[in-house]
Amino acid sequence: MTGSGSLTEAGVRPGRGVLTAACVSTFVVNANTSAVSILLPSIATDLGAPLGLLQWAVTGYLLVGAAVIVTSGALGDVLGRRRVFLAGLWVFIASCVLIALAGSGWMVVLGRVVQGAAGATILACGLSLLSVASSGAGQMRAVALWGAAAAAGAAAGPLVGGVLDEATGWQGLFWIDAAIALACIPLTLRTVLESSDAARPRTIDLAGTALIACILVPFVFAMTEGASWGWVSVPTLACLVVSVLAVVGFVVVERRVAAPLVDLRLLRNALLVGSTLAILIGAGAIAALGLLLSLYFQDPAGLGMSSFAAGLATLPVAAVVVLVAPAITPLAHRFGTRPVIMAGFVLLTAGFATLVAVRPSWGYGAFVLPLLAIAVGLGLSNGPASSISTACVSPEQVGAASGISNMARYVGGAVMTAVAAGIYANVTAARATTGAGPDAALSAGFAAASLALTLFSAAGILLALLAARRPGRPGVADYAAAAASTAHTVPVRDPEPAPGAGDPAPEPR
Repeated sequence: MTGSGSLTEAGVRPGRGVLTAACVSTFVVNANTSAVSILLPSIATDLGAPLGLLQWAVTGYLLVGAAVIVTSGALGDVLGRRRVFLAGLWVFIASCVLIALAGSGWMVVLGRVVQGAAGATILACGLSLLSVASSGAGQMRAVALWGAAAAAGAAAGPLVGGVLDEATGWQGLFWIDAAIALACIPLTLRTVLESSDAARPRTIDLAGTALIACILVPFVFAMTEGASWGWVSVPTLACLVVSVLAVVGFVVVERRVAAPLVDLRLLRNALLVGSTLAILIGAGAIAALGLLLSLYFQDPAGLGMSSFAAGLATLPVAAVVVLVAPAITPLAHRFGTRPVIMAGFVLLTAGFATLVAVRPSWGYGAFVLPLLAIAVGLGLSNGPASSISTACVSPEQVGAASGISNMARYVGGAVMTAVAAGIYANVTAARATTGAGPDAALSAGFAAASLALTLFSAAGILLALLAARRPGRPGVADYAAAAASTAHTVPVRDPEPAPGAGDPAPEPR
């Protein structure tokens, strides 16, 4: 096996096998995640399923990911990281097959819910395997590659999904993803060493995981269906009450378990809370925007694009986010994180505010400038916020802090895709019933959803006031974290001094 890596003066470099398995699987998971929004109109047409149902293929995936991302890392610590990583790959393959063979929208949603658990497990345990197989500067370079794979997958997903949709049908994405994941299994078995954390308590906080789901699912239902149910109706209020009770139960459980899902003491750290909320806003904004653009660009009453054209149209946004993130790192060092994050949220808010003015006469060109403003804003805000979330805690708390921020990414994406999709559908339907034409009704729905995202993003401007930190001169760890920050918060710091071979890295979540 080559999973132990090679020792150099710069620390331990991971073996090629573990590096390849972790990076390829991460690319596939993130490409799959971002591609599905582009495929929804084709799936709806093929299966005769309403888009309101298929929206849960995105939201359900993220909801389950939020509940599982930390738990799967804990399972790897206890049961063996390679074993749990392989389990994640097998479940991911099974979910791809289930979706590709689905004969109804409900089967697609079910497959995506299962896929959310598998994807979160692959991300958490893949990074963990890579981290324990390396140390020092070798670890930083490996994590930078992993981060680049994560970001590249997220950026390429819509375009890849559009190409495969037109070339093979929407099922092609899932068959190819299953094949690549299957190829990672023998590679992992042959080249990756098993590892676990013998010092960690052997208990898993399953109650905390279940309570996270009990908090999020009713809340998202209330936010999605509240307009049609009535905001003070019994179903809406019941959902909110269940969420509140689950929050209380979660706090009680986390105070009593030996190995809590979330260390509640960390929530007293204002910098961590502020940066985590900033990450939540950024993740929610980009996830909701991706879904809205896919629906509006491909609707005949919107821009009437093909899936390939829609994927190509969203590529500049994703590419700018990925390219800007590492470039922001020196700016944060020079000017401090507060002005950089503030500028990011101002741009983000301005971009969404511009989209509120959308009209049926708009062509793609009218979307370009506000979308680029949103992309640059996300790059400016997301990287420094991710850096703060792991830099504002002690070294032994870095893994737990990264787990909290990664859970926040899923929560933000789940909540905001549900809210934005619900507003888009409800306003479009309401305008249509008043006699508006299909194009006017659709643009009104898009504008209303953009207004919600504008208000959501504006909250980040206030959060930026908490980011009163000027980081040191950026090193390899900072660029590694920036490369990954569009999709994941990595628990790394620049080694000062570099840890020796075999020194444990912070446990990623």
